[in-house]
Amino acid sequence: MIHYKSEEEIELIRQSCLIVSAALARVAEMIRPGVTGLEIDVAAEEVIRDMGAVPGFKGHHGFPATLCISRNECVVHGIPNEIPFEDGDIVSVDCGSIKEEFYGDSAFTFALGDVKDEVLRLLEVTNESLYLGIAQAVDGKRIGDIGFAIQAYCEREHHYGVVRELVGHGVGKNLHEAPEVPNYGRRGSGTKLKEGMVIAIEPMVNLGVRQVMQTNDGWTILTKDRQPSAHYEHTVAIGKEAADILSDHSGIQIAVKNNPNLKEILKKN
Repeated sequence: MIHYKSEEEIELIRQSCLIVSAALARVAEMIRPGVTGLEIDVAAEEVIRDMGAVPGFKGHHGFPATLCISRNECVVHGIPNEIPFEDGDIVSVDCGSIKEEFYGDSAFTFALGDVKDEVLRLLEVTNESLYLGIAQAVDGKRIGDIGFAIQAYCEREHHYGVVRELVGHGVGKNLHEAPEVPNYGRRGSGTKLKEGMVIAIEPMVNLGVRQVMQTNDGWTILTKDRQPSAHYEHTVAIGKEAADILSDHSGIQIAVKNNPNLKEILKKN
């Protein structure tokens, strides 16, 4: 069942999303080679709690941390650990928060130091595809229009692998609500989009094949061929003329630009 939100509820979700965005901006300030996942996890939790919210992922179905931290061939759901990041790593950081009962959710992939050009291009294309999907998130369109836009750009134009097993989702008083939002699909197919719907759009795109596997920890998802994977996410409200992006990557992008240890990820559209 899809839970349609009032304007007031959408604003509450926006506040939670902006808290997530602030936490990710803090991560962008401090992430560099030599820093560990546990260190940025602690910092993100401090930001969330200082802003009057609680981490949205910590304890969710037993997940042990505030952030999902996924390096290189890890697609999503990586658990923070004490292994230092290295020059040349890409690191997807996914974060959630809860304030006044409503969730916020967003993700960003960082490029540390001397990342290969082909991997940087993967990040840029994945980030661009996120906004192509968002452009379809308007009243009267369908879920398949979002997935088609992402898939066509990433697979047909750039020959990357779009993950099928993991998808975007509705957001509200639950972290994962109906409808599911795949990053692949057919135009004009799937659930009709209507004002009042709030969804997380989150392309997960692999440099190599689209197939993935889960590790023995029950959480971490890896690319089957161990090629790098990129992940970007916004929570958006379906609009009449255009989607309302409730999360905000602008502070993250400023912090990336000011962090000499990171490569800036450009967005064409």
